[in-house]
Order: sequence, then C-alpha cells, then structure tokens
Amino acid sequence: MELPANLIPDEASPEWMNKGDNAWQLTAATLVGLQSIPGLVILYGSMGKKKWAVNSAFMAFYAFAAVLVCWVGWGFRMSFGEKLVVFLGKPAVALDEKFLLGQAFLGLFPTATMVYFQGMFAGLTLILVAGALLGRMNFRAWMLFVPLWLTFSYTVVAFSIWSPDGWLAKLGVIDYAGGFVVHLSSGVAGFTAAFWVGPRTEKDRERFPPPNNIILMLAGAGLLWMGWSGFNGGDPYVASTDASLAILNTHVCAATSLLTWVILDTFFSGKPSVVGAVQGMITGLVCITPAAGVVQGWAAIIMGVISGSVPWYTMMVLHDKVKILRHVDDPMAMFHTHAIAGSLGGILAGLFAVPKLCRIFYMVPDWEKYIGLLYGLQSGRTSAGFRQIGLQLGGILFVTVVNVVVTSLICLFIQLFVPLRLNDDELQIGDGAVHGEEAFVLIDGENISEGFEINAKKNMAFDVEEYSSVASRSIMSELQLV
Repeated sequence: MELPANLIPDEASPEWMNKGDNAWQLTAATLVGLQSIPGLVILYGSMGKKKWAVNSAFMAFYAFAAVLVCWVGWGFRMSFGEKLVVFLGKPAVALDEKFLLGQAFLGLFPTATMVYFQGMFAGLTLILVAGALLGRMNFRAWMLFVPLWLTFSYTVVAFSIWSPDGWLAKLGVIDYAGGFVVHLSSGVAGFTAAFWVGPRTEKDRERFPPPNNIILMLAGAGLLWMGWSGFNGGDPYVASTDASLAILNTHVCAATSLLTWVILDTFFSGKPSVVGAVQGMITGLVCITPAAGVVQGWAAIIMGVISGSVPWYTMMVLHDKVKILRHVDDPMAMFHTHAIAGSLGGILAGLFAVPKLCRIFYMVPDWEKYIGLLYGLQSGRTSAGFRQIGLQLGGILFVTVVNVVVTSLICLFIQLFVPLRLNDDELQIGDGAVHGEEAFVLIDGENISEGFEINAKKNMAFDVEEYSSVASRSIMSELQLV
C-alpha cells in the first residue's frame, strides 16, 4: 500500500520529520512571540503612567529584536549546543542551512524550528526583566544590558536546566516550561537591576501600579494569557496528550489564581481590583509553568489557590514591612509575580509531580528519578520524593545566586560607560525628553496644544484629562493615540 503523496518523504520533508509536530511547534512559538509583541508591549505601555507609555513599550520592543539577533549569533548554541563547561555550551552561530535543516536535539522537527521556539522564550525573559526597570532606566544602558544579560545569565541557566547536557537537567530538576529559566530568572534579575538603577521619582511612585489605560491593559493581559497555550503546550516538543494536559492545567490554574486574588482584594480592601485580577492571572500562569504537564488537574487548582494568595500576601502585606522590598522600586511587581510565583511553582512541582506524567513528558530511560513527594510517600519511595524537593530548592538557589551576581556585575560594568539612570530633567518630563515622542497627544488640526491653564478631572479608565477651561475646550478637540 502506497503512502499518500503528502506523506511521502522528500528533500523538504525528510523521513525523521513529523509534519504535525513541526506545525504545532511553529504555532506554539508564534503564540509565545505574541505574548511579547504585542502582548507585553501593550501591557507595559498601558499599565504605567502615561508619560512613560512610549518608553515602557519601546523597552520591550527593542529587547525582543535585540535578543533574536544575539540568539542566532551565539545565544542558542550557548544554551543548547555542545557542552563547553558543566553550565554552558560553546558559542557558535545558528545561521547555516546545514545546521538549521537538520533534526533538532529533541523532537521530530528541524533545528530551525527549535531555534525559533527557544528564541521566543529568551526574548520574553528579557522583556520581563524590563518590567522592574520601567520609568527611569537610561535607554542606552538598556541597549547594552539586553545582550550582556542574555549572554552571561540566561544562557547559563537555560543550559544548566534545559539542555540534555546540563548539570541540573542530569540531576533531575523539574522545570516543565520555564518557571526557573524564565520567571525566577527574570524576577530576580529585574529586582537586582532595579536596586542598582534606583527608584523612580516620588511623583511617579504615588500610585502603584498606575495604569494609564485599563482597557488596553486588559487587552495586553488577554494576549499574555492566551499565548501561554504555546508557552506551556509547546514544551513537550510534540503534539501529544501531555501537551493537551499542560494547556488545560495552565488555564485552570490561571483562572483559579485570578479568582483567589479578586476574592482577597474584595474581602480586605472592600473593592475588587482589575489590576489585582491581572496580577492574579500572571501569578497563576507563572506558578503552573514549571509543572504544567506533570501534575493532575486537581493539583493545578491547588496551585492556583496558592499562587493567588501567597504572592498577594507578599505584595500587599509584606512589601511594606520588609526593608529591601520597600527600598527597591519594582513598578510591575516582577519580584512578587515572577520570582515568588516561579519559586512556588518549582516547589509545588516537586510535591505534585506524577511519575507517569513525568515518563510521558521526559521520555528518558531513567524517568523514575522524577517523582513528587506526595507520590513518593504513597508508593514507599519517600527518599526519592524528598530528593526531588531538595533538587527543586537547589535549583531555586542556583538560579537566584547566578542572577544576583551576574546582573550586579553587568550593571556595574555598564555604568562605567553610560549612566544606568536617566537625568533629573528626563525623569520629570518622560517620553518627550527621552524619545521626542508621546503616546497620547491632544491635537487640533496640526497644532499640538500645550501650556494651557486647566482644571483636570481624572478619567480612570484611560487616565486622560477632561479640560474645563474655555481656552482648552475651544482648542483641544481630539485625543489621538500615536
């Protein structure tokens, strides 16, 4: 019996390639890319004060582009290539067609697909780091920070945990889709960099966080949420049953976390907060990430309750009581939503990981080393369960130390050449001084209005102003997003 023409191998479709897996992997990668652009670009541009909308969005936009160039230049093979040392691969380009069209180190698809997929994760990670630095970092310093941090921090953690030759991967640390590599790394690195850059102006810190457009913020958050289907669903590197489970667990955990956060906001502050709902959504997505395809659905709900309550407590209660948290200005609360939530997810993965699901996901001969503590206690493999918890805690410690040390060294190095922080005039003015552009411009024909005596009344959905003076009413006729 002959195969259908579309299944017959040829030069473009070699025997080792699974067309379905390749199609899903490319789709998943694009979903992750959409989380960054436009997802986080919109979220950052709308969640801060309007005077920093352009700068915030542009930091994300620049980071995405810069990472991709560095990724194919040397980053991919430092993260997943031939081992140089126990925690790093040999730097080399990923541009040659012979390399890119060959089979990837995992999965039944070309290396080009893997480079693209993992490049989306690297780009997203740097954009998350930016969330802790909005509203005051010198853009020129950020231009240097992105390639340096990718090269000396991200690649080390990615190789150690995700590469088959990585030392933590060989030990058996569970990080299904990036709770450690992406979220813990970005949360710790962002918090560390924020320490060195310093805080925003007092006026800019008056409201935390201070959204300029809540409706656009929700649009960005929605892209982030739905894009997580590719983030977690693409990590088995195959269109499998485990990918389906990972996607379902992801959305169940996120929804549970969001509801938990809203309930806590309502109970303790008396009002349900839209911004709080977004934070709860993010913490749920981050928490499930290291465990998405290796835990059961009931565990995803428990993780959602924990991720919606513990980061809520650290952000809303502990933040004002702990000196270092008060001192470091973290505009998007990256420490709470990513470092804390990512750590929780890693620990809970070590608690709830199901041996059967680990076998389906990892597909390695020594799969039995992966076992959650609860299942270790149930099956009489108590020591193996405690070993897994210990590995998860060790992974958290390793990622934290690497990012604190490397990020600090990078910041100290950059400030030898350019200031890390904008000057006082730029901090007072915002986008107009830094980029010569503004997100929201009040216009009448070709004349941009400025300098009018006005009485402002806040519009809380869009953080724009209703002008009541006669002069301003006669001239300002349209709000245009540019």
